[in-house]
Amino acid sequence: MNLNSIGWREFFALQTEAHPGLTPGRVAQTQREHFQVWTEDGQVDAQPSGRLRRERGLWPTTGDWVMLRPEGWIEAVLNRQTMLERKRPGGEAGAQILAANLDVLFVVAGLDHDFNPRRLERYMVLARQGGVRPVLVLNKADLHGDLDGVIARTKELAGEIPVMAVSAREGWSVEDLNQFVAPGETAALAGSSGVGKSTLLNRLLGEDRQLTQAVRAGDGRGMHTTTVREMFVLPQGWLLMDLPGIRELQLLGGGDSVEDLFTDITLTAQSCRFRDCRHEAEPGCAVQSAIDPARLASFHKLRLEAAHAQRETDLRVALEQKKKAKVIHKAVRDRPGYDD
Repeated sequence: MNLNSIGWREFFALQTEAHPGLTPGRVAQTQREHFQVWTEDGQVDAQPSGRLRRERGLWPTTGDWVMLRPEGWIEAVLNRQTMLERKRPGGEAGAQILAANLDVLFVVAGLDHDFNPRRLERYMVLARQGGVRPVLVLNKADLHGDLDGVIARTKELAGEIPVMAVSAREGWSVEDLNQFVAPGETAALAGSSGVGKSTLLNRLLGEDRQLTQAVRAGDGRGMHTTTVREMFVLPQGWLLMDLPGIRELQLLGGGDSVEDLFTDITLTAQSCRFRDCRHEAEPGCAVQSAIDPARLASFHKLRLEAAHAQRETDLRVALEQKKKAKVIHKAVRDRPGYDD
């Protein structure tokens, strides 16, 4: 297997100098602590080494480049160029990495019952925070009575981000997704359960590799057909990950990504009466009179969420640095001949 064909770049090659004698490979599938890794010599079933566990650095996830021992032990995870991450669900502190080293994120929404503009906004911010190019994919286009209307509304909230309407079940326009990913690049399918990600993947692969299930008639929701994060090489020469359905999607820091997405609000704000206008109840606020209230409410919510997450991250980093400083000070103090 040629490494360049599965995303190898100079960014990763430069890091291998610190790991002489080890073999680079890319994580293609993650199942708890078992990993399928692609190398130049083929696929390897790998596990994290004791050293990797002790050091508690980067933990492997699908899309990562890792350094392997001949026995299949993962000794190190190379720094990521991009990543898709969210705040840990359930109120836990810290980040959860969903996928690493992506170029494109196909955000899939179903046009039966799943279409939710607010959720799409979250995904777009999430992608931009991680340095990934988002593309909105409106699946099940054959089931919507006003396709032109829903496409127009989606383009309004997406700005310059591409919007594609497809039908994975019927095969409509699926091949048009190829224009967004070059050979050797990596994309991922993300969205709620039941939006048709697995069907879309099968269409792009040209064969039935992923199981599919029907959604409930009442609310259009589906079971978690995809339960592992797995990467596939497509006939078109690029790679595609199928991510399990995501229910919670809380942002980490990165308020700038929120501002960048809501350019209609930031541009309109230039006409506000006050420079420090918060766009809430101020007199002469141009934003309140021009922007859809639901979109404005989403803007406020995402910006506050990102700011809160950033404060949590800064506090956690400060506490970790303080803890390390205490350990270093104690080690120096305990050295023979140390005089406080």
